[in-house]
This record gives sequence, structure tokens and C-alpha cells, in this order.
Amino acid sequence: MRALRILVVVMGVMLVGGFIALVVSIAYMAKHRQAAAPVAAVVPAPYAAPPIELPAGAHIETMALGADRLVLNIITQDGNRELLVLDLASGRRLGTIPLRAAP
Repeated sequence: MRALRILVVVMGVMLVGGFIALVVSIAYMAKHRQAAAPVAAVVPAPYAAPPIELPAGAHIETMALGADRLVLNIITQDGNRELLVLDLASGRRLGTIPLRAAP
């Protein structure tokens, strides 16, 4: 019983000591924090890409983004579906994949 009492006291002291160490380290970090760079100072370079030519009457249904590709799922005016594959770096059309329903 005496060993259990000593163990509880030691764990209580460790708990209080750990809490004090946590508070002191947070206060130290808050006092010695370096100022972050202002967000307004970072100006991204303008992005200029050629416009994407869609067939007349077509609209984009969904888009998917890969590492360096953008895939647009479009529905044409006559109801057919196509996938347009674009290069993200240049905006150039890499290909068109027509989607047809299986008979």
C-alpha cells in the first residue's frame, strides 16, 4: 500500500511538472516567434494561356485535374460526349476522346 501511495505522488509530481514545462515552452515560443512575410508582398506571376476552343453549343460537364493534364468532359450540342485533354503548362489541346455508348 505504501508503494502505491509513493507511485501516485511521483506520477502527480510528473504530471504537474510536465504541464509547467508545456506552459513555459509555449510562452517561450510565443515570445521568440519570427514575423511571417506579409501575404500582400507575394505577387504571383500572371498566368496567360490561349483560350480553349469548344465546339459550337458544347458545354463543360465536369473537369479532372492530373499532375500536368486537365481533362474536360464536354457535352456537344447534339448530345454526344467527348473528353478534351489539355496540357496545363501551355494550355495546348493534347487530344480529344469521343465517348460512345456500347450497342
